[in-house]
Amino acid sequence: MFPALLTLLLTTLSSLAEESIDGRTDLLTGSKRVVFLGDSITWDGTYTANFATWAQVTHPDSKSEWFNLGLSSETVSGLSEKNHAGGRFPRPDLHERLERVLEQTRPDLVFACYGMNCGIYQEFDEERFGQYQEGIRWLKRKVEDTGARLILLTPPHYDAVRKPKKGFYTEVLETYSQWLLDQQKDGWHVIDLNGAMRSFLEEARKEDPEFTLQPDGIHPRKQGHWVMAQAMIGWFGDRKVANDASEEKMLERSSLPAGIGTLTKQRMTLLRDAWLTTTGHVRPGLPKGKPLPEARQLAAELDKKIEALIHP
Repeated sequence: MFPALLTLLLTTLSSLAEESIDGRTDLLTGSKRVVFLGDSITWDGTYTANFATWAQVTHPDSKSEWFNLGLSSETVSGLSEKNHAGGRFPRPDLHERLERVLEQTRPDLVFACYGMNCGIYQEFDEERFGQYQEGIRWLKRKVEDTGARLILLTPPHYDAVRKPKKGFYTEVLETYSQWLLDQQKDGWHVIDLNGAMRSFLEEARKEDPEFTLQPDGIHPRKQGHWVMAQAMIGWFGDRKVANDASEEKMLERSSLPAGIGTLTKQRMTLLRDAWLTTTGHVRPGLPKGKPLPEARQLAAELDKKIEALIHP
């Protein structure tokens, strides 16, 4: 683990004077149905599965269900480039589907990660920024109106080393992230993924100036997803995970097999496709999920395998 990320996680933990770790843990352990919302980075499912793996081995008695309903290309701002996807379709807008998702999944806790697409890869603009802010506030109201709690994740880092022609976008997302972090003064729950990734990169590039977590500047590879998951896990008070270089190392430290993580991602991908198909969306090109009853039955079989690995 690079010292910068360890320092970031420990600094985050030491700054929790207004909200105890126990209070944050209660958000998680008191939630039976947990939903992730976001764009393609969330849809990928790696960081969400990393986090769910940690949660189920750290809090095995909570018996939470984990649903990833991230949607590729989506925004919370409602914005889209004029020629997005070569003109084949505009970016999907969370406003189109959120009510169906909340009504059908009935979550107790929602994690939401938006922003990467919301500035539509253009230089900073106050109007676009305002639409992002309005979308986040709307999302918060809608989630909390159902009685669920919301944890917002700052948009991931944009790697200008990989995309120098869009280098300005790094600062755009840092501005969006800082605005979210500023809302903590009003009691918002916010986890800083952007800062965690930025700190990790800064440290790694002292040894290798070309190092990246995002080969295309946007989508994290496996290590990038793990850094995102570590920031989330650290927010919930687990200091030990700051030293784990991967999900596999985290499980190894607890004398647990890596297969738990593999099965968890398999389960979440199965249910992701089923839930996205069931709740409906306008984004073309995604796999059609199995009927929800069939997916749930298959997920239950995977749950048994996971349980057997955790408690052999």
